[in-house]
Amino acid sequence: MQLSEKQKRHLKALAHHRKVIVQTGAAGLTAAVLAEIGHALDAHELLKVRLVTEERDDRQAMIEQICETTGAAFVQRVGHVATFYRPHPDKPIIRLPG
Repeated sequence: MQLSEKQKRHLKALAHHRKVIVQTGAAGLTAAVLAEIGHALDAHELLKVRLVTEERDDRQAMIEQICETTGAAFVQRVGHVATFYRPHPDKPIIRLPG
């Protein structure tokens, strides 16, 4: 899923006041964590995930894996927190600007 810059700005503004819902553990991105991210995206559409790793390259690899596994679009990363968006298939809550 590709987002335009206008859509990303809109989602960043919506995500600003939201709290982190899912956090990776010491084991990294396990199947259970990926499943939880999928469930959280179904419930919230816009999701912040705390990526617990010190290496920037590892965080980027986690972001790519989350996008590939869940079908979510990457919105932004600030430090250890990444924001993802995936519209609900039946009842989308967030309306993106055109």
